[in-house]
Order: sequence, then structure tokens, then C-alpha cells
Amino acid sequence: MTNEVGASRPGDRDEVDRLVAAWRQERPDLDVAPLQVLSRVSRLARHLDRARRAAFAEHDLEPWEFDVLTTLRRAGEPYELSPGALLRATLVTSGTMTNRIDRLAAAGLVRRRPDPEDRRGVLVSLTPAGRDRVDAAFADLLRREHDLLACLRADERDTLAGLLRSLLVPFDAAP
Repeated sequence: MTNEVGASRPGDRDEVDRLVAAWRQERPDLDVAPLQVLSRVSRLARHLDRARRAAFAEHDLEPWEFDVLTTLRRAGEPYELSPGALLRATLVTSGTMTNRIDRLAAAGLVRRRPDPEDRRGVLVSLTPAGRDRVDAAFADLLRREHDLLACLRADERDTLAGLLRSLLVPFDAAP
């Protein structure tokens, strides 16, 4: 049960509460407390993945296309990076990145140009069509993400963001 803004009320139970209760019944010898947090994070990640895929599909983009285009967009004017910088930012291999750039260029969303500071290098930049597409998809994605968080007050979102940051920092700092 939820109130008008979607927040849970005391006594509400979700699927994680049910699975934790079942494990406590079946394996009282184990501490299943981590499931209270991490199973909810996992379930929320699936909902987020669905929302993201819907936003991208609405704008005729695959998730990997969105990743590359937003990496270029975040770079700021003139919205271009070397293929090496793109692969470092998106955590893919050079062969994968070359394939992605080829496909995005064929779709008219990016273009390559010689790097004026490295005769052997190239720069990949957003085309106006690529910028328009990624801007529209990003705005749609943010609308969907706001909807996912609508049941939380601003201070609750800030607290949750801080707690999740504490969990992620050790992973992001690892080599």
C-alpha cells in the first residue's frame, strides 16, 4: 500500500521482505541482512534498466550508442574526443570502440576528423544530428528517472545518494 506520493507506509511489505522472511525461516543459521539492501538495489537496477531502455528506444538509440554520445556531449564544445578517451570513459576494448564509432558515423551521429595535434590520430565529434538525438534522449531519461524517485522527498534522495556513494567509492577507487 502507498500514500498519495507513492511512499510506503509502516507495515508495507515488498518482494524483498518476503524473500528475506523465507530465507530466515529456511536458514536461520545465516545472517541474511545484506539482502535487505542489495536485493533492493538489484531490483531497482532492473527497473532503472527498463526505464533507460525505453527512453533510448523512444529515440532510436541502443544503450551503447547513448553511452558514446553522452560521453562526447559531456566533453563540452566542440563535443569531440579521441577514440582512446572514449574507450577509457566507456570501459570497452579498442576493437569494440572502433566498431561503435563506425556504426555511429554510418548513422550520421558522429564524424571523424584528423587530430591537428597528432598526424596519426583522429578525433570523434558529435554531429548536430547526434547532439539533438542525445539531448532529447537524455531529457527523456531524466524524466523517467525523476518518476522512479518521485516517492522520495529531496532530503531522502540526498541521504540515499550519500549512502550509495559510500558503498561505491571503494569500487570506483579500485584499479
